[in-house]
Amino acid sequence: MVYRRTHQVVKRLAARRSAILAAAREAAAEGGMAAVQIAPVAVRANVAAGTVYRYFPSKAELISELIAEVSRDELAAIRRAADAAPGPSSALAAAVTTVAVHTLSQRRLAWGILAEPVDVDVSASRLASRREIAGEIAARIDAAVRAGHLPAQDTALAATALLGALHEALVGPLAPDNLEDPAKMRDAVQTVTLLALRAVGVMDARARGLVVQQTLLPAAKALVGA
Repeated sequence: MVYRRTHQVVKRLAARRSAILAAAREAAAEGGMAAVQIAPVAVRANVAAGTVYRYFPSKAELISELIAEVSRDELAAIRRAADAAPGPSSALAAAVTTVAVHTLSQRRLAWGILAEPVDVDVSASRLASRREIAGEIAARIDAAVRAGHLPAQDTALAATALLGALHEALVGPLAPDNLEDPAKMRDAVQTVTLLALRAVGVMDARARGLVVQQTLLPAAKALVGA
């Protein structure tokens, strides 16, 4: 007789997997990717180390899935913000603002996802993550171009350049050290959003108006404690 997992068993297994990933995420947010080790993650998740290995046979697989999960969450947030915007230019501004807010609200984790050196190969997961986010930004630029709000351009290249600029400015080695202050966070989000909009061809006055509009987003208000 073939064994079939019951609905409750499937739910329990999924919940355990989610708990392990949540523990890995907490560890990475606190101590970077170096803190994502099987035994400490198991302790955080209140499971045995062997249980972690049943779900993720290696540390590389655990970190790769963590990167994928964080990226899925960010992509979903970007789409929610952009889809709620009143037009294509506002949608692009909302997408850029959301990337900036997510990066600043979890800088240690963001650096771990993007580029922190790790002792296992997670390059494929990192590349997939960047491609998905860049693809969403490119789609928003393309929509604004088709609506006549932006000049014709290589939208994929523009999106890649914008994403690189955002990450380098907010979490890269040259990023400021004092972005924990809410006012400085707000200024940083507005500065990089304005830079991004100008870079793809939004006129200055319109760009400034879009930036002000984005400060009313729930995510942005929560970041600065408004």
